[in-house]
Amino acid sequence: MIALAPTPVLHSARLTLRAPVAADWPHWRDFAASDRARFVGGPLHEDKSWRAFCHVIGMWVLRGYGTFVFHETGSDTPLGMCGPWHPVDWPETELGWTLWHPEAEGKGLAFEAATATRDHAFRDLGWTTAVSYIDPANARSIALAERLGARLDPAALQPDPGKPCLVYRHPAPGGQA
Repeated sequence: MIALAPTPVLHSARLTLRAPVAADWPHWRDFAASDRARFVGGPLHEDKSWRAFCHVIGMWVLRGYGTFVFHETGSDTPLGMCGPWHPVDWPETELGWTLWHPEAEGKGLAFEAATATRDHAFRDLGWTTAVSYIDPANARSIALAERLGARLDPAALQPDPGKPCLVYRHPAPGGQA
């Protein structure tokens, strides 16, 4: 298996979180082509899905960090992505997440992955703030942000002022938002 190096591997109670690898592509592609991707620009055709996946990998190369693919420890089946994200034209660093498979929902896995990657961003990357940009219709992501302790920040800058977006500000672990 070809992997980006050096990239951290995080562990939580049930999950292993790592940088994306080529074997993740079919799982991402299928997610991106489905209605599950509607809040992250999808559904996407394969060509745009490929470019988006390469964008994810490129973040690791260009920024030195990126979103982690997570899977249950002991399994190689990727369930989604979660973690630090900061495209060049976005006003702030973001913590983002996607669940690729419906069977991963309702088990607290996204919360577990988001907690691990938020802690990593503040502890290891030295972030002092982070937001999550969430489509106003994405009730599940809003609920997850609030469960993580993030609060709506109406004064925050939007990544795309022409597209509706809620900005949730995350507290530093053990601190205030």
